[in-house]
Amino acid sequence: MSNIVVVGTQWGDEGKGRVIDLLTRRVGAVVRYQGGSNAGHTVVVNGQRFVFHLIPSGILHRGKKCIIGSGVVVDPEVLLKEIEDLQKRGIIVNELYLSESAHVVMPYHKQVEEWEENQRGKLRIGTTKRGIGPAYTDKIARRGIRISDLLIKEALRKKLIINLNFYKKLYGIDFSIDELTSKYLSYGEKLKDYITDTSLLIYQLMRKGEDILFEGAQGTLLDVDYGTYPYVTSSNCIAGGACTGVGIGPGKITEVLGVAKAYTTRVGKGPFPTEIKGEIADALRERGKEYGATTGRPRRCGWFDGVILRYAARINGLNKIILTKLDVLDKLNKVKICTAYRYKGKIIRNFPAQESIWKESEPIYKELKGWEKDTSKITSFKELPQAARDYLKRVEEIGEVPIYLLSVGPQREDILAMNS
Repeated sequence: MSNIVVVGTQWGDEGKGRVIDLLTRRVGAVVRYQGGSNAGHTVVVNGQRFVFHLIPSGILHRGKKCIIGSGVVVDPEVLLKEIEDLQKRGIIVNELYLSESAHVVMPYHKQVEEWEENQRGKLRIGTTKRGIGPAYTDKIARRGIRISDLLIKEALRKKLIINLNFYKKLYGIDFSIDELTSKYLSYGEKLKDYITDTSLLIYQLMRKGEDILFEGAQGTLLDVDYGTYPYVTSSNCIAGGACTGVGIGPGKITEVLGVAKAYTTRVGKGPFPTEIKGEIADALRERGKEYGATTGRPRRCGWFDGVILRYAARINGLNKIILTKLDVLDKLNKVKICTAYRYKGKIIRNFPAQESIWKESEPIYKELKGWEKDTSKITSFKELPQAARDYLKRVEEIGEVPIYLLSVGPQREDILAMNS
C-alpha cells in the first residue's frame, strides 16, 4: 500500500473513519494530520459504535501505531477522555504517539470562538465552538502554546502570561495564570509517555518500509484555502495538508484516496447548491443517521454533486474514491446527480471560487431510475441491481475518477470491491 492519504471530497462526514479502520489492517501506522476535536470519525465494529475526535481511527487494531501530527490542534482534556473511554471499553492504547510540536487548544480559545460567532449574528459560520479556529490563529500569530510546553513549567507560564494579557485586553477574558499553569502541567504529566518527535518517527517507519495511512479530518470543501470560504474550518483538509501536518515531503505520498457519500451532506452554514428539503431530505437524514458525530446537529442533505467531486479530484490529485452509504438511496424511485451549475444563464462545470456564485447557482441534474431494492445484504458488486450499477457508472463519468470501494452498510465488513 505504501503511503496513502485518505481525504474527504465533500463537506466532511463522508465516512473517512470507517475507511481508515478498514485499511488499517494493511498498514503499520495511521497518522492524523490536521484539525482538532471539531472532527468526529465514526467506526462501527460488531455493533459497537466508536467516535474519535483526535485519536486516529486505526486505534481499534492492535499493534498499529497511531500518530497525532503537528498539524493537529489538541485539546488535552478531550484527548485524555478519549484514551480513558477506550481503555474502559477494553481497547489497549499503547501505540499512540503525540507530536511535541502540535498546538494546544486552551479554554480562552473556546470563549473567543463563541464571542466571535455571536458577533457575526446572521452571518455566523456555524462552528462547533471547540476553540479550533482561535487555536490556529494563535499558531499563525506565533503566540501558540505547543504540547512540549506542557512539560516545562517556565515555558508554559511565560506563554500564558503573554496570551492572557492579550485576551484580557482584547476580549475581557480573564483566567488565573496559576490555575491554568497547574491544570495544563497536569495534562502534560498524564500525556508525557505519548509525546515524541512524530516527524522523526514517521521518517524512521518509512525507512523501514512500513506502509502508512494519513488521515484527514473534515473535507475538501471545508479547507481554509480551497473550501467554501468563509464557511470552512481553519486548517488544510486537502491531501497537500498531510505534508505540512506531519513533516514529510510530497514525494513520499504514493496514492490519494477520496471518500464520498452516494449523496451529499453539510453541517452548519454556507452554500449547498444540491441541497434538497422536504420528504426526500428527511428520509435521507433518517436512513443515513445524518447527525453530527461531534455536535449532534442534523445534517443538511442533498443530491450527489459531480462538480464538487471533479473539483476534489483535481485539488487532491485523487487516484480513486471510496463511495459510502449507497444503501441509503435504496428506497428512492429516482435519483439525481448534479453535472454542472447554471449561473445567470451560464453553465458552469468547474467549482467557482466566489461566494456570490455558489449562493445563486442552480444545479443541473442528470436524473436516473432508482433501484428500489435492498443493497445492504449484498456481498459483491455483481449482485447489485442494474440501476444501482448505472448510478455508480454515472458517478465515475461525471466525477472523472474511478470508484475503488463501495459501502452498503455501517459495519466494518459492509464494503465491496468494485471488481468483486
